[in-house]
Amino acid sequence: MIVKISLGKPQPKQKEFMLATEKYVAFGGARGGGKSWSVREKAKRLAMKWGGIKILIIRKTYLDLRDNHILPLKADLPQRYVPYKEVDKSFVFPNGSRIKCSFFDNDTDALQYQGQEYDVIFLEEATQFSELVFNVLKACLRGANNFPKRMYLTCNPDGIGFLWVKRLFVSRKYKEGEDPSEFRFIQSLVDDNQILMEKNPDYVKQLDSLPEDMRRRWRYGSWDVAEGQYFNEFDRELHTCAPFQIPKEWRRYISIDYGLDMLAAYWIAVDNNNNCYVYKEFCKPDLPIRKAAEAINNFTLKDENIYAVLAPPDLWNRSQETGKSKAALFYEAGLSLTKSNNDREAGWLAIKELLTKDKHGKCRLHIFTTCPTLIEHLPELLRDPKHPTDTLNEPHEITHSPDALRYFAIYWVSPARSASSKRVKYRQDWLEDWRNARTDEERNRLIQKYGGLPDI
Repeated sequence: MIVKISLGKPQPKQKEFMLATEKYVAFGGARGGGKSWSVREKAKRLAMKWGGIKILIIRKTYLDLRDNHILPLKADLPQRYVPYKEVDKSFVFPNGSRIKCSFFDNDTDALQYQGQEYDVIFLEEATQFSELVFNVLKACLRGANNFPKRMYLTCNPDGIGFLWVKRLFVSRKYKEGEDPSEFRFIQSLVDDNQILMEKNPDYVKQLDSLPEDMRRRWRYGSWDVAEGQYFNEFDRELHTCAPFQIPKEWRRYISIDYGLDMLAAYWIAVDNNNNCYVYKEFCKPDLPIRKAAEAINNFTLKDENIYAVLAPPDLWNRSQETGKSKAALFYEAGLSLTKSNNDREAGWLAIKELLTKDKHGKCRLHIFTTCPTLIEHLPELLRDPKHPTDTLNEPHEITHSPDALRYFAIYWVSPARSASSKRVKYRQDWLEDWRNARTDEERNRLIQKYGGLPDI
């Protein structure tokens, strides 16, 4: 029996998706890129070509599943030969292949698929799902036949799954056990969907009229902008720059966030117009204090002439066991720290102030492209819905670099208020710094660095 099924003609990016052979392929990245059509077409072609395979298509809600897949597949497939079975929402082909349609309203819905086997899984709008759903479905890619197991994801840069999708397919930052060669991302924008552009030219105008952060996500597929993003000012083109030789007269700082789980250290230079350049980074876990101090000193060139090494106030808390603070242990290891401020709200606002464009479209914070961790993690911080002026602390692994920058930003942008009324006995070299200071701003820096006004 020969059954004829009409197939559409894919556009270039859709064809690239059709021909991809990696185990995990993500497709899309913006609105209007023709993702759902590509999923239906690829599912039909696979089911027709490979007899007896099992295919699973997943959406977040039943309405999305019905409107984007069930109804269009009913229209495309001859029901006499490829009937739709409502009981399990599946299409059964004459050669024994099956396309099952399902929806996961929450994470626990995915658990019902544990132990099931599929040859191909399509996870539509993957960023609407948590990484748990992805991991559960990965375990379902198995079977006794020789068909190469595949998972195809479509996605936009928003939703609760933004970070894990970005990590795997855009940033390509892999954990132990993840094989980079198994992952591929194919970007498709509305401009790549010529059929939509011809039939609905106003759709582009609709996307162009959106607020800036939504436009960057939905129109241009930017993964630097997340829904609920705290630093929505961040623009990779504006806030990052190629490395250049830092002039010797610029004042330089190091700012650190320290814990055994991660040492994040950043070298920052300030020019004569108070523009700040983050020019080096060092991020490494599992470093005891002595090793951390050694790493920072080794990473600092002899002629860099660092003005201060900024650190959070909790490093000055004394240990009950030793009676010493972490700051004291850093000092004994050859690195003298300067206490910054741990006011989270003020610190994040200080970063925002440095990121914000002035009337000429310029900003005061620039990050060298040789600092990829900070560039990656700063725009990933999300707003805490319970405390809108603060960021979420999860996932914790992305917080270290922004925290280190925060200790510099609050030190640089906000003069030391609490220290300004205190009197401190200055060492001779501190007094020389004080007497040589030419502006109130320089004296404020000294007040903050040494903990108060000189007791003279």
